[in-house]
Amino acid sequence: MAGIRERKKQRTRRALIEAALRLFAEKGYEETTLAEIAAEADVSTRTFFSYFASKEDVLLHDIEIRMERTIAIVASHAPDEPLPDLLMRIVRDALAQVSEDEDYDAEETRLRIRLVTTVPGLQARALRMVFANQLRLVQALEEAYRGRLGMVEAAAAVGALAGAAKLAIVASVERGDSMQEALDAALRAAEISVRGLGSLT
Repeated sequence: MAGIRERKKQRTRRALIEAALRLFAEKGYEETTLAEIAAEADVSTRTFFSYFASKEDVLLHDIEIRMERTIAIVASHAPDEPLPDLLMRIVRDALAQVSEDEDYDAEETRLRIRLVTTVPGLQARALRMVFANQLRLVQALEEAYRGRLGMVEAAAAVGALAGAAKLAIVASVERGDSMQEALDAALRAAEISVRGLGSLT
């Protein structure tokens, strides 16, 4: 019974995301109301708030969830695992999540990127979340490699890795590549970035 309820919740959540993205593309982000998203998904506004706190959350809701998983990977790493190996494990896990997530295809990702980079409110919140999460990862790595990795080195590693992978995805999707091609580009960019970090631990 619980499995049926969970599948129904997932379908409703997906319907809300699809409705929101469809309306954002047709009408514009600022012009779309929560009530319109709910109506498009054939649910009540109250139901919308059971899944998302705001329009912003429809686009950014999964950032914190993914970061919690990343922090857990760092916390459970083997003491003798080299930093470059751990970083690539983090990247592969993150890309696998995206590959398996039906919320992400190339067209929807292009729309998400366009909205986050052009809507001031979304852009500001996304940047705050990115910086906060990157700082969390820096602190987690510094703790995981205490005595071997300082704050500056951890920050350099996170900045280089995150910047390379994220920009590769954006550039790939923007030029019309498929989602898989974009993920492959991110992995390649991460490998290039990590190659220069071999001396850190």
